[in-house]
This record gives sequence, structure tokens and C-alpha cells, in this order.
Amino acid sequence: MATITKRGDTYRIRCSLGYDSQGKQVIRSTTWKPSPGMTEKQVEKELNRFAVLFEERCRSGGGDPHITFEKLAEKWFSEYAKSHLKAKTYHEYRGMTARTYQALGHIKVDKLRPRHFREFFAMLAEPGMNQRTKGGLAPKTIWNYYSFCSSVMGWAVKSELIDRNPCTAAAPKKPASHIVCLDDEQARQFLAALEREPLEDKTFFTLALLTGYRRGELLGLEWPDVDLEAGVITVRRTSQYTNDRGTYTDTPKTASSARSTKISPSLVELLRSYKVAQATARLERGDLWASDWTEHPRLFTGLDGSPMQPNMPGKRLHKILERAGLPQVTLHSLRHTNASLLITSGVDVRTVAARLGHSQTSTTLNIYAETIKNAEAAAAQALDDILLKKA
Repeated sequence: MATITKRGDTYRIRCSLGYDSQGKQVIRSTTWKPSPGMTEKQVEKELNRFAVLFEERCRSGGGDPHITFEKLAEKWFSEYAKSHLKAKTYHEYRGMTARTYQALGHIKVDKLRPRHFREFFAMLAEPGMNQRTKGGLAPKTIWNYYSFCSSVMGWAVKSELIDRNPCTAAAPKKPASHIVCLDDEQARQFLAALEREPLEDKTFFTLALLTGYRRGELLGLEWPDVDLEAGVITVRRTSQYTNDRGTYTDTPKTASSARSTKISPSLVELLRSYKVAQATARLERGDLWASDWTEHPRLFTGLDGSPMQPNMPGKRLHKILERAGLPQVTLHSLRHTNASLLITSGVDVRTVAARLGHSQTSTTLNIYAETIKNAEAAAAQALDDILLKKA
């Protein structure tokens, strides 16, 4: 039974959990303060309820609610994040710990309130926080800090350290998705420009535009994933990079990201030509070609047959766009271009979502809301032209 001791205007609740291996009594304690205006009867009832819940939490192994945010986060990294998060996400969250621990690390978990997180997120937007631009951090980056903090505090709720997640009440405004892509005419110009580029670049960027695959999915493709007879490509893995691990192979982003895509006959012929060219290059290099390529025959490699560095396609795309006189878009913009062209051509959103590997159609609807809106307006105008003007 927990013991309750009145200390001024607060109450201390202590719970004995027996003795440790050294014979020392294990005590967990917390404090409770009644809200202003509570009657004596209300105080007694709420205090006893709180004490019972605290004792249950302690005896069920819920842990110590007085643990600091930094210690809790480190437990979260080792006991949850390492086995549940993608390596890239884990690495990104690790990079956020310095600023987060400096602001919140010393505060005990049960003392954290929405204002603590609200003040922290506001601080991240202040001038000087971005070392490169000397301004505040970008809204998307601040949102990522929120995701990290909320994940840790959510784990505390599941561990029964606290009753609710105070971080969710301090969520910053989620940055609006701003789609940057090529229009249909620019996309045609881009494909025409690729005719003047090396075959590897032509194949890579044509594939990126016509499939909408993510960078990691493109770099993770191996020849057994490409059925040239059926004209189908299957995404089974991704190629990723972090500073501590270098280039490594990972599973697709979500279960829906592992998907098969039907490709056009012209893309099949391009891939056939590229496969022959790669085989020729491999024979010419002989022993200089990576020995493990036979086991993992990647489509896109370095000069020695090792997996292509993830930053290489972006650098090459920049030069291709510059030579073609086209807007400087990113590699991910080709994915947006693919989706936007499909939507404006009348392909239903469910099909677009499946081709993109989105786990939910709502994701596609949210990202391409403006594109869908424009497509619907064009459809309405088309009906107007067909029906009303003729009448």
C-alpha cells in the first residue's frame, strides 16, 4: 500500500517495491498537488485515485516517472527505436539529440508540459539556429524535431510513466506540401535531352520519370527484379546512405512500397540496351569489377560495379537540366512529375497511389491536392465545352 504524506500544499506518495540484490529497499515516489478550488472531499478522492494508479504503475514495471527526458530518450533509442525504425530515421533522430537534450534533457518526464515543447519549437525557428543560412530552421525540420519528441513521450505513455503525451498539444504547424515538378511540355523536353546523354543516365532518369520510383528504390534495383519479357519491375529493396554506415541496403519504406510496376515497351527496349552495355563494360573491366556484383547485380553502379553513391544521380540531374535549359528540379521532383501527369491525364487516384507505393490513398490525396483540384476544374470545363457550348 502506498503511503501518503502531506508536505505544505503538496502530497508525497511513496511505494515500496521490496529489496534489490544488495538488500536495499527499492522506493518509488512522486508528488501530487491539488488543483485550486478543490474541496476537502475532492482532494481526498483524487489523491487516493492518483496514489492507487501510481502504485499500480510501479508494480507493473512501468518505470520511474521521475526519469529525465534525456535518460528516457536514450532508453527509447536502445529499447525501441533501434529495432523499430529505419536506419536512416534512427540516424536523423540521433542528430537531433544535441539541441533537444540541451533544452529539455534535464527535465523530469512527469514534469514536462506542453509549454516546454512549445518554447523549444519556437526557439528552433529563431535566427541563427540554421548554421548555413543563419536564419531559423525550416518548418519541415522543426516538424521532424516534433516527431522525435512526440515519439519518445508517446513511448512514455505506453510504458505507463505518464497518462498523456504533452508534446502533442504543442505540435507546430505542419508544413504544407509544396510540389515542384515539370509540366508536360518540360517533361517531353527532358526526355528529348536525355537522348544526348550517356546510356546509363538516359536509362536512370527515364526510369525515374516513367515509374515515379524513389531514389533509394531506383538505386536498389537488381536485374532479377526486372522481368523484360513481362515488362514488369518489382521493388524489393532500397539503397540508402548515412555518415556512420556509408551506403547500405534496406527494406522498402513501407509494406506498400514493395510493389510491381508494369512498364511500357519503349522502356523495356531501353533496359535491354542498357543491360547489354553494362555486360560489355563488366567484361572490359574484368577483375576490376566488384566481385559481389554477381550476388547483387545492381542496375546502377559506380565504375567498378559497386552500388552507385546516392548523391550521384542528383549531381548528374543538375547538369542535364542545365544543359537542356530546364528548371532546376530535384530527383524527387521527377516522382512528383510522374504522379501529376498521371492525375491530369485522368488516371484514378487509387491507381496512382499503388504505383507510387503509398500505403494509403489519403497520402496521395494530401500531397497532390492542388493537382487533383486543377484536374477536376479541367474536367468540368471539358464538359462545359462538350455540352453547353454545343447547345
